[in-house]
Amino acid sequence: MAAKDTGSLRALRRTNSERLLSALMEHGALHRAELARICGLSRTTVSTIVADLIAGSIVIEAVGDQVAQAGIDASEVDGRARGFLQANPGAGAAAGLDFTLERVWGQVTDLSGTTLASAGVTTARDTPWQERLTAGLTLLDDLLTQAGTDRDALVGVAIGVPGPIDSQTGVVGPSLPGQAWAGVNVSAEFGRHLDIPMLVENNTRLEAVAEFTWGAGRGARDVLYLGLSTGIGSGLLVDGNLHHGGARGGGGEFGHISADPSGAPCPCGNRGCLVQYASLPAVLKALQLGDIDELLASAEAGDPETVRVLREAGEVTGRVLANVCNLLNPELIIVGGELARTGDLVLEPIRAALRRSAMALTRDAEVVAAQLDLGARAGASGAAALVLRQTDQLVAALLAGAELRTNEAV
Repeated sequence: MAAKDTGSLRALRRTNSERLLSALMEHGALHRAELARICGLSRTTVSTIVADLIAGSIVIEAVGDQVAQAGIDASEVDGRARGFLQANPGAGAAAGLDFTLERVWGQVTDLSGTTLASAGVTTARDTPWQERLTAGLTLLDDLLTQAGTDRDALVGVAIGVPGPIDSQTGVVGPSLPGQAWAGVNVSAEFGRHLDIPMLVENNTRLEAVAEFTWGAGRGARDVLYLGLSTGIGSGLLVDGNLHHGGARGGGGEFGHISADPSGAPCPCGNRGCLVQYASLPAVLKALQLGDIDELLASAEAGDPETVRVLREAGEVTGRVLANVCNLLNPELIIVGGELARTGDLVLEPIRAALRRSAMALTRDAEVVAAQLDLGARAGASGAAALVLRQTDQLVAALLAGAELRTNEAV
């Protein structure tokens, strides 16, 4: 019985260690009293666990002059508080890879979220997934070399691909025509080459994480990200936690909500899907334009037909968005993707339709443009951020490599 109790105490101790490090990762530098309050633990428990984490070089402490040198604002802290605790940036690294139809982008960060290296390479639209995988691995190693580290330092890597990912099988479902990853178990294929914790996620959700962490969503807790691009995807963060797509991972396909049940058939099997009215290809087709640059030039020139088509795309998006707001009631809606680059020409109609169509308690969600770089670069940034936010895997990886002292106190 005693052995069982000891095991239970160790499990609880590990859980509390994860909670403490999670708080430091999310909130930055904290003193012990703040850490105890945020995690709902006693100061004695915090002090005991922190001592082990410091001994394992997972957490570092700034005291005295080190506080200002570390850029920590201690102006509102009780002068009796002890030093500030931080996750040790040098304890490991996180990596993200994001694949779009024509690019692969990678990013490596330290544990504080500071970018150590970031770069991308182009791929042809018809490049098979095997060559994309090789390009991603080569890019990852190049970035690690630039960062002065190697794969052994990685606590995890997150990989973004287009399309829904079946959470039960790990296989990428069909989305855009010619999608190279469709039918592939991305985690299994990368797992043949990477022996580290791995996450595979839809790349629009990774853009949502990036905006939430470093972009327009900073400071918010309930955020809906909408990507108006070649397709129309979305990412949802509830109380700061990413919704991974529900029971099978198929959630977030915003573009396949029907905007007109009597509309034209969609390849997904539905009729009148939003993607047929408000995606970049739909807008370009309506205007008989070739690419986003032509669209932006026409919008900047104030072409009446361009203004009309963008307004209609925004209005239909806002009407669909009103239904989603009635269901989820986000506090902030971030609109990204190429169409967001047209600014208020599409954003204002979205706002107006939302205010007109949503219920009173849900219509006041703020609608803003995304702040970060479009596409793969933002996705890779979000992928690295997701590794840092998935603290159950992150902390397990860090604690597994640390020589923590045996102490049964919890």
